[in-house]
Amino acid sequence: MLAALAEKILGFGADALTPAALGRARTSIIDTIAVTLAGIPEPCTQIALRTNGIGTAPGPCLVFGTDRRTSALEAAFINGVASHALDYDDFSGVFGGHQSVPLVPAMLALAEERGLSGHAVLVAYVAGVEVETRLARAVHFHHYDKGWHPTATLGTIGAAAACGHLIGLDHDRLTMALAIAPSLSSGLKANFGTMTKPLHIGQCGRNGLMAALLAEQGFDANPGVLEHHQGFFTVFNGPGTYAAERLLEDWRQPLEVTDPTFSLKQFPCCGSTHPAIQLMLSLAQEEALAADDVGAIEILPHGRRLRHTNTPLPNTALQAKFSIQYVVARALLDGSVRLKDFEPARVAEPGVQRLLAVTKARPHPDWADDGPEQWGAEIKVTLKNGRVLPKRADRFDGWGSDGPVDRDALWAKFEDCGSRCLPQDRLAAAFEALVAFETIADLKALTRLLEA
Repeated sequence: MLAALAEKILGFGADALTPAALGRARTSIIDTIAVTLAGIPEPCTQIALRTNGIGTAPGPCLVFGTDRRTSALEAAFINGVASHALDYDDFSGVFGGHQSVPLVPAMLALAEERGLSGHAVLVAYVAGVEVETRLARAVHFHHYDKGWHPTATLGTIGAAAACGHLIGLDHDRLTMALAIAPSLSSGLKANFGTMTKPLHIGQCGRNGLMAALLAEQGFDANPGVLEHHQGFFTVFNGPGTYAAERLLEDWRQPLEVTDPTFSLKQFPCCGSTHPAIQLMLSLAQEEALAADDVGAIEILPHGRRLRHTNTPLPNTALQAKFSIQYVVARALLDGSVRLKDFEPARVAEPGVQRLLAVTKARPHPDWADDGPEQWGAEIKVTLKNGRVLPKRADRFDGWGSDGPVDRDALWAKFEDCGSRCLPQDRLAAAFEALVAFETIADLKALTRLLEA
């Protein structure tokens, strides 16, 4: 199966980049760099940077937003941790996770090390998204519900595909890279809300890159590792819980990167909370709601969205990112959900604590786990005078899912994120280079702009 997959990956060339695919790929890379810069000062990234042996290998690859340079493998790891530190990176409903962060830090480090072009990175990115999302179609929803973190487990294989494509592995060596990667896949949803969730991303990007580099040197593996009776599908999912044929069918028809569930994040928290946030923001605006008038809040998301976001009383900023109760309360209080809302003092504020005490969440009874709409939600706000205000959406259209993201809006997020570690003039120059990403002849020209 992996030999056939490698053949399809090698079929990705410039002709694969439709205008829609090119726009999505470019925007996602810009967004991923933005959230990586924002994640550099975070404790999980800083702990990684000061842990003995991490990021000390010699090399030309930049740890974004710093003056530290290291090997491609180490830069992929550290930038990967930073890219997911704030849970502000793009996501896909079909993938069941974050499709860009397993790929972009690893590919940019590799391209910087080897002097590769922006256009080559874009093509490899689209190929990597295709692989990881096709894998998701083959193993979901069982894989997701079982407790695997698909961003990491499937992203490792996607990163191997993208990096292998980027450095031009031939068919046999690309097959080996894809065969090595499943043995390096890991990531448990039990660690959501802790520093280990972004650790998953640093590790999966590094492992995918390492698989490609090992294969380039002649390292081997079993090309039947997916379908083997003790292989990826059976061990990670179990017999009868996957559809292997979906990995290869209808390849590029259409490209997965153009799927409508492919969205950037407007809010720096778990994507599964976003439908409820949007509903509360809309309801608060329509009804001119004041938090002091609210007696109770009931949140009814799709059941699959609640299993990892049902944190009624978060104690830490990371837990708050996975608390649908907290983010809905914050949306009501402030009319927004921003980076500053995930600091310990904000989580402990009396106003938000009062709302948390009267907020409940339960799965919506109208949406089955295997139904076509996986991102519906409803909220019901009961005022102190007894009036009930409901708001419901059967589906959620994320930011950018319905067309190109406005340049000004994209810059606003890039500036907000990047200002945590770079000055305004450097950010503006980097953004201008990124919006013409496909014209960059050597990625070193870009990374110089991301250096502190």
